[in-house]
Amino acid sequence: MNEEITRCCYHEDEGFSCTEPAEPSGLCYWHDPKILKDKPEDIARLEAYARGGGMMRGIALKRAELPGIDLVRHHQKTGFDMSHAELYRANLNGAHLFNLNLQNASLMKADLRDSNVHCANLINTNLLGIKWNGAKIENINTGKAIKQERMALEAERVGEQEIAEDYFEQAEEIYRDLRKAAEREGLFAMAGEYLRKELTMRRHQMPKFSHTRMVSKFVDLFCGYGEAPIRVIGFSMGLIFICALLYLFTGLSYDGNIHVFNLNNGLSANLTLFFNCVYYSVVTFTTLGYGDFTPIGFSRAIAAIEAFTGSFTIALFVVVFVKKMTR
Repeated sequence: MNEEITRCCYHEDEGFSCTEPAEPSGLCYWHDPKILKDKPEDIARLEAYARGGGMMRGIALKRAELPGIDLVRHHQKTGFDMSHAELYRANLNGAHLFNLNLQNASLMKADLRDSNVHCANLINTNLLGIKWNGAKIENINTGKAIKQERMALEAERVGEQEIAEDYFEQAEEIYRDLRKAAEREGLFAMAGEYLRKELTMRRHQMPKFSHTRMVSKFVDLFCGYGEAPIRVIGFSMGLIFICALLYLFTGLSYDGNIHVFNLNNGLSANLTLFFNCVYYSVVTFTTLGYGDFTPIGFSRAIAAIEAFTGSFTIALFVVVFVKKMTR
């Protein structure tokens, strides 16, 4: 009488379970973290396991030797699902991991040199210490925030500042490595986004309300650390509009007459005055200074500040825009 085959006890709360024959540990060969997958035949075995419909979620490949492995799901719109997989220090040098779903997995200190990770899903994946040299990372999806960034923000929210700073430091390192990898591959738009994230993580490590942190935050809001020229345009338009409102109430001189907001002037007259103030604000911001309108009283201080800020902002916009376009 045949003995009943014991099935792998790996199970996830989402309802996923492995049905492979179990080892003495109760887990199958691929889900048992105590079995080191470093044998030469493991590459072909894992490829066959994946293509045979084996459960790839949560497989334990810690320190596995899998150079050049092909885990591409050919002729399919979606790749293999390796969510929650453990790939700590796995050797995936030259591996083909196109479109692989590695959500919630760990690639900590994995060797991905010269591998193809194009279109991989890396949302909430541990990417700390990965070797990216030569890896193809076009269109990888790391989400709006990597795992360490979310953990840092949560620790900061509950008041665990020391833990938060440690996670922010890890997040900065990850974003730096991703930026360098993107630059090596000529993916400068992607590199720019990771640069902004890298500097944001660095800012979070600075003391709250410190001068350096406030300056860093201002630079981020103003131009996205030099990576968002559209923010400079938005700032310019906002400044022009605000100054126009101030001129409306502080007054301008035109042909020897003082023009200032007055409820008795009527809606049409006040609207005309406002548009004149917008015009004056634009020529002041751009330092054109035609001389038809002149400031009076407090308007002089406003005009001086706007002219100084405008000349600086225009110069900065040119630098940021050229930087983006030359990439």
